[in-house]
Amino acid sequence: MNEWFMWFILFWGIVMIGLFAIGGFFMFRKFLKKLPKEDGKSIIDWEEHYVNKSLHLWDDEAKALLEELCSPVPELFRDVAKQKIGSKIGQLALEENAKKIDLDVIIRGYIIATPKRDHKFLRKKLAELEIDVTPYEEFFLLSAK
Repeated sequence: MNEWFMWFILFWGIVMIGLFAIGGFFMFRKFLKKLPKEDGKSIIDWEEHYVNKSLHLWDDEAKALLEELCSPVPELFRDVAKQKIGSKIGQLALEENAKKIDLDVIIRGYIIATPKRDHKFLRKKLAELEIDVTPYEEFFLLSAK
């Protein structure tokens, strides 16, 4: 019984160290994103800025499309992904002085905001929605995150 209990404690200790390491990794990443850059604002501050400045450009259809495009993202990370992608879409719309956020801006912003490894999921989702990706091929090639 003593030997079994010793192995159990050892196993549980390894599991706990692993879980702490994973949690610490994600907390450290969030901490780094919150650090101010040269301009005095952090990455998260800029994301919130672009989302707030472009909020009036979003209509219900655009919000629904963003929600649909973010559906492959695991639910635990979906809010963070929508914040990041929505801020990039808002930034593009504001830079182009768009009157509203349309399909073109949403797709370009999504491509730019997401890493290259996620583009296959976007292509699959756009195919399901019957949206042609040929006008956006240059953005898929330029995005080398």
